[in-house]
Formats: sequence, C-alpha cells, structure tokens
Amino acid sequence: MLLKNPTPIQSLNHPILLENGIKLAIKRLDLVHPAVSGNKFFKLKYNLEKAKTEKKNKILTFGGAFSNHIYATAEAAKAENLHAIGIIRGERTEPLNATLSHAERLGMQLHFIDRNTYRNKTEPEFLASLKEKFGDFYLIPEGGTNEPAIKGTETILDLEDEQFSHICSSIGTGGTFSGLYSSLSKHQKLLGFSALKGEFIHKEISDLIDLYQLKSKGAYEIFTTYHFGGYAKYTQELIDFIRWFYEAFGIVLDPVYTGKMAFGIWDLIQNDYFAENSKILMIHSGGLQGNVGFTERTGISLPIFLK
Repeated sequence: MLLKNPTPIQSLNHPILLENGIKLAIKRLDLVHPAVSGNKFFKLKYNLEKAKTEKKNKILTFGGAFSNHIYATAEAAKAENLHAIGIIRGERTEPLNATLSHAERLGMQLHFIDRNTYRNKTEPEFLASLKEKFGDFYLIPEGGTNEPAIKGTETILDLEDEQFSHICSSIGTGGTFSGLYSSLSKHQKLLGFSALKGEFIHKEISDLIDLYQLKSKGAYEIFTTYHFGGYAKYTQELIDFIRWFYEAFGIVLDPVYTGKMAFGIWDLIQNDYFAENSKILMIHSGGLQGNVGFTERTGISLPIFLK
C-alpha cells in the first residue's frame, strides 16, 4: 500500500494579502510522497489496491510524452511490485525525454501509437486489442480519473482544512476537483481553474458529479479564463509569474496546472473577488517533474523540484 508523508500547510505572506485582509496558504501535496507526487498519489492509491484485490499484476494506462500521470503510475507500480504499461500518444523519438526515460528505467513498458489511434483509447474494441497484445491488465484511464481515483481525492482535505473559506484547485480531467467538492464543509467554496481552453469543462464536471452521485455540503465555481492558450500552452506572462512566485515564496509551480491556478488566485485577489477576512487554501497538485521536460522542449528555464 502506498504510504503518504504529512502534507504541510504553508502560509504565504505578502503586502497585497495584508492590504486586502486575506489569508492565503498552500497545501503541499507535492511533498506527499518522494516519487508519486501530488494529486496523483491520491488518484492511484485505491486503483492499485483494487488491482491487487482483483489479482491483476499488470496496470495499463494512457498519456502524452510529458505526462505527470505516466511518470507517477510508473513510480507507483514499481513501489507496489506491479508491471506497468504506458500507451503513449505519438511516435517514439530518441533520445526519450526526461519523463519517458524515467518511466522506462522504472520498468514501465512503453507502447507508442499515432494520434488518430490514440483517440480510440476508451473504445471497447481498441481495449480488447490491447488485451490481446499485452494480456490481462487493470485499466487506469488517461489522467487517472475514475471511481477509485475520486475516492482517493476525497481524502485530500482533513479537519485542519475546515478553517478555510475557499479551497482552490486546478482542473484537468476533473477527478481531483470532484473529490474535493464532495468533501467540502458547508461554509466552504471550491474554486476550480481550468488548464484547458473552452467552456466544456463545466459540463464535464457536472457529468462527473452526476456519474458518481457525489454530494457536497459546499459550493463550487469554475474559472475558464486562466488557460493561457489551452492545455500545456503558456505565455511569457505566465513564465514570469512562476519565477516571481518562487522568488517571493520559495515554492515551485509548473506551467501546465499549478502555475495557472496560482496566477488566477492572485489575479482574483488583486481584483477584489475575495471578501475581507477570507481564508484561502491553494491545493498544490504536484507534477513538478514536468518542469524538466518543459525546459527540454522550449529552452525556457524554470525552477525545478529536486528529490
């Protein structure tokens, strides 16, 4: 069973917060495990337990070339003595980037497929063809969002977090956001910051809540204006903010998820979204391994997290 470290809450101090009468803190899920970082720990924990219960010794999942999910699944599978298979979108290019080379060193079997074929990742016929190729396996969807994952993300918040009026999370596939939503207290509001371009995320979250019949004592709101061009897109403004945030608070962010969320929170604070005496908790969802790959891909240096 994956065992987690304590997840400290780090208070942030800045004149803008004092001027607005706001308290801001960050829950450091990036420190939850030495290898299975952030929200991925919570998404994978019960999936791996279920795989073992079903006596499956192989785990198969999907992801892109710089996927945090692929990286974390490789780490988690090795820790639990399970064989991992990663179906990777795109062609194999040597040398492999830092994410994929690390996954392969850990023993993950990488299988590359073209982008058109990859779109069939949820189709029964395609999944059946993968079972013919790789044998019986436990399937974890791209991004890791399924019922066991939401069960895991429901445990992110604890009693200590009830002091906060607002909980803030980035949104990708919606599993972490949905789990947080179902564990809110009645005085709390969950703010989601979509890393993807488009308004479709509202329906996707609503569908997840309906699909898994999630109930909540709190409320939520989703912001779709802090995507910086879409998934894995960025601007110089975002890069400058990530560097400033590190210099100001000593906390590393990534440009795909946490950087966009933190930018959005800071923008809302400066534009008086939050009432005086609001207490905001930012969920750091990890994924910092991706900063190395980001620099490889773009040549842009970012702060990195060193294990």
